[in-house]
Amino acid sequence: MAIPNQQPLAAKESSQKPQLKVIPLRIFKFLLFVLVLVVGFSLVSLSMSRLFGIEGRLGFLPCLDEPSSLNLWMRPPRNLMHGMTDEELIWRASLVPQVKDYPFKRVPKVAFMFLTKGPLPLYPLWEKFLRGNEKLYSIYIHSLPSYSAEFPKSSPFYGRQIPSQVSAWGEMSMCDAERRLLANALLDISNQRFVLLSETCIPLVNFSLVHRHLLRARHSFVSSFDDHGPYGRGRYNPRMAPEVDISQWRKGSQWFEVDRQAAIAIIKDTTFYPKFKEFCRPNCYVDEHYFPTMLSIEMPQRLANRSVTWVDWSRGGAHPATFGGADITEAFLRGVLEGQSCLYNGQPSALCFLFARKFSPSTLPRLLELAPKVLGFG
Repeated sequence: MAIPNQQPLAAKESSQKPQLKVIPLRIFKFLLFVLVLVVGFSLVSLSMSRLFGIEGRLGFLPCLDEPSSLNLWMRPPRNLMHGMTDEELIWRASLVPQVKDYPFKRVPKVAFMFLTKGPLPLYPLWEKFLRGNEKLYSIYIHSLPSYSAEFPKSSPFYGRQIPSQVSAWGEMSMCDAERRLLANALLDISNQRFVLLSETCIPLVNFSLVHRHLLRARHSFVSSFDDHGPYGRGRYNPRMAPEVDISQWRKGSQWFEVDRQAAIAIIKDTTFYPKFKEFCRPNCYVDEHYFPTMLSIEMPQRLANRSVTWVDWSRGGAHPATFGGADITEAFLRGVLEGQSCLYNGQPSALCFLFARKFSPSTLPRLLELAPKVLGFG
């Protein structure tokens, strides 16, 4: 007896089998597409974060950086705009290796630290000074937090601003800014000498001479002297004792140059800092007294007791002379460079100043013109 319904049923089942295979295949293709998209997006994001330094800004390291790797300590920060507070920064920067011999090839660098409100109008002169020595220096810029520099990407000043705060002349906030610069520069283990500069500073000699002179120096160039007058001891507050006695009170130029040991001593100080912050104000001008006094107490034998930055006080007043374009002549620059006498590593030297201030933006054209002939670079 024939069963008329069996043949149509088999045909119906046969026609449904290809459809059951097509549905999983579409899902698989979709999932594969999503996986490729996610992986591609992750790789692009990682590349972009490395390119723009986003990982440094967010405070994390790439997954390839092993905490136990020596490269993590050898390599300078990729991006200077970190998210650390001042307390965290100073703690991190104060970590000092106790073994003096480095287990890797360390090329000592000079850290040029610019303390400025905003632009660096003389930076084209500094670019010529630095050119060809990229492995021998670092640059750090502390400006007003609201200022955003617009250096070209080809400039050594590009991306060299550090997290900053408002600082005022003569107040402790100025010393805080200088400590902030030092702490950021100390994060690069290769930085050995640290020069504090302003937007009005210029180099007086070529880079090779500056680098050699500073790296061979046995002292830090901090001006520190005992002024018995009203602008020296007259600013001393007896409540700073016993940490600071009046016989230990010192005055000096704000624009210092220090080695790594002195830089660490400055940022880790918790003995003298509170006394100066509380009792050296408002007309004490703490930036002229804090570092000279503290360092002369802590490490007097390591100070040259002079600055390597030349200024002209002959015009009188609370600030040194500011020079304009008409002042810049070959005779003027040679007068700054020549006829000097000082001690360098305990021996007489005619090279006393490596930098000078205060130079207005109008001096740039003449400085660029005269630099190759008089200053030895450009």
